Amino acid sequence: MKKAYELALERLNRESGPPKKLSDAQKEQLAEIDRVFDAKIAEKRLEYEARIAVANYEETERLQRELAEELSNLEAERERRKDAIWNAASS
Repeated sequence: MKKAYELALERLNRESGPPKKLSDAQKEQLAEIDRVFDAKIAEKRLEYEARIAVANYEETERLQRELAEELSNLEAERERRKDAIWNAASS
């Protein structure tokens, strides 16, 4: 009898095709994207934390919203770049 995860994997393969294979170069590109965006995110956090430390209450709230938006934009850009590599792997 097949286990639940085996059945789930079979269903996933039927719906989306076999798993994509990445070359070593593509794996390195994905790792580099993560390194770059991890650094950008850390830089933004430090920048905003310094500004928040000296801000009043209203400014603090605004800066926290801005930081959240900046981080969200960076994460979205990271995912777009990684998706481009994954999509190239399926071609």
